[in-house]
Amino acid sequence: ALVVYLLSEGGRSAASRLGIDLRNRAQVVHDLAWGAGLAAAIGIPGLGLYYLAKAVNLNATVVPTAINEHWWTLPVLVLAAVQNALLEEVVVVGYLMTRLRQLGWTPAWVLTASAVLRGSYHLYQGFGAFVGNAVMGLVFAGYFQRRSRILPLVIAHTLLDVVAFVGYAVLKDHLGL
Repeated sequence: ALVVYLLSEGGRSAASRLGIDLRNRAQVVHDLAWGAGLAAAIGIPGLGLYYLAKAVNLNATVVPTAINEHWWTLPVLVLAAVQNALLEEVVVVGYLMTRLRQLGWTPAWVLTASAVLRGSYHLYQGFGAFVGNAVMGLVFAGYFQRRSRILPLVIAHTLLDVVAFVGYAVLKDHLGL
């Protein structure tokens, strides 16, 4: 809410500034398609990177959820995925990149700062997670620089987290973790 307030200046809403408005149905469909494509482009190689990093001991074992199985487990995991996506994309991409541009940073430095921040707060998962999330940050920040749309990033991030959280909850007994 604070980001929305801080970016709503000069009569322009934060939703339009960040590209998260839902009024144009064709744009939302376009954003859904881009979000799904970005999720696949990041998620498929990301799984390979995770398993490679685990094999060479550069990554911690990530347990995406510790919630025991209850009737409400899956809805909570999906809501957590949406929450993570909204917070990270709106703050780390939308707000940070907008403000750094306003401060006169070059596009390359804005892109780098956003990606390094994203990778840094995933270091608790190991160096491999830092690298993977920094690469994701470069892709997402680059998309935002070109298109000024956060919604596809929120969709992609939500899909990535839903697959990780729900996939782990459903498959944990078969993964050998």
